Amino acid sequence: MKDSKATVVPPLAIIGALFFIFGFITWLNGTLIPFLKIACDLTYAQALLVTFAFYIAYVFLAIPSSLILRRTGFKNGMALGLVVMAAGALVFVPAAQARSFGLFLAGLFVQGAGLALLQTAANPYATVLGPIESAARRISIMGICNKVAGVLSPFIIGAVVLKGASELESQLARTASPAAKAVLLQQLADRVIFPYLVMAGALVVLAGLIKLSSLPEITTEETAPTPTAGATAAAGKGLFQYPHLALGVLALFCCVGVEVIAGDTIIQYGRAQGISLDVARNFTSLTLTAMLVGYFVGVWAIPRHVSQQRALAICAVVGALFTAGILVTHGFTSVLLVALLGLANSLMWPAIFPLSIRGLGSYTEHGSALLIMGIGGGAVLPYLYGKLSEGLGLQQAYVLLIPCYLYILFFALKGHAYQPKTAVSYALPVA
Repeated sequence: MKDSKATVVPPLAIIGALFFIFGFITWLNGTLIPFLKIACDLTYAQALLVTFAFYIAYVFLAIPSSLILRRTGFKNGMALGLVVMAAGALVFVPAAQARSFGLFLAGLFVQGAGLALLQTAANPYATVLGPIESAARRISIMGICNKVAGVLSPFIIGAVVLKGASELESQLARTASPAAKAVLLQQLADRVIFPYLVMAGALVVLAGLIKLSSLPEITTEETAPTPTAGATAAAGKGLFQYPHLALGVLALFCCVGVEVIAGDTIIQYGRAQGISLDVARNFTSLTLTAMLVGYFVGVWAIPRHVSQQRALAICAVVGALFTAGILVTHGFTSVLLVALLGLANSLMWPAIFPLSIRGLGSYTEHGSALLIMGIGGGAVLPYLYGKLSEGLGLQQAYVLLIPCYLYILFFALKGHAYQPKTAVSYALPVA
């Protein structure tokens, strides 16, 4: 890409702000799981439906998101996504008042739908604002914005909704009267109303700012180069001509699944290792801090010292080794290894996404949407972990992560290279 730094930096700053929003909302799930487990009197597997409802929205909305973006454009699509997320936040108000787990799940699904639209538009911006070889570096910068928000959100929201949680659990255990217990649970549920009202208002304001911004539009029709005769014939086959894309979708499925498990199960795992909820409620931030360290390493190292595919392979091996450590250690050491999975997971998305959309040309929008569907791994794999934990226990259920890391290793070494010989490049138009 030939754009100067002065041209590229402002749109990257806008995209970075959006990634901050992604992180703040996404990583609230780690706090919502123990909160709703208490407030709605759930089993742990039931509480993990929080991640299922949130991430399954990506599976249903990713392809429609691509179609919406073709009609609205990327910038208007991002504004629309923010408004949808605000609507999801507002659903939390009646959900809390009724203490209805079903309504909470509905609100999470709507928020996930808005994020699917938002990310389908935002990820290609981070990829194409510069040469594809350094795309992982730019996505790492976006990841830093995402993970800084992820570190902050459990502290901010957790301090409100889980304040004095250990004492509340003791109170509930001592309370024999169902009516008195219901009053305590309702008081807990009501804590979520004000933060989510503030969130809804902030998202609407951001939507307006995006609408008024000077963010350039991505137009594949204008930017794709004139293809050769061979490329034109290949293009007729559509996305099916790109096997590396399908393999990339599965790699992202595994990547997001292990990332969500590391961030959203660590609080409950800490409690199972004998750590109080008042302390464990901040453990998601440990995982996100480890990811943040990894993103800084990625910004420094990729592509200057290591290619994005080699970085991906290293992360997959490290993730498998940390998982093995979780299975054989105990106490805070084992919990710390769960947090360190954040370090192993940090460079996976930044490497998988550009490797998967490389050479898609005018199919980049639809390819991006398919990759966003891979985020459904954040719905399926944590729920499978929850079901496994009922039979194996919370610790041994982490064995689920090992085959995921091994597949990501395969994609890094071989899968990303399964590309057609004729590929069309994709770039942002010069303003």
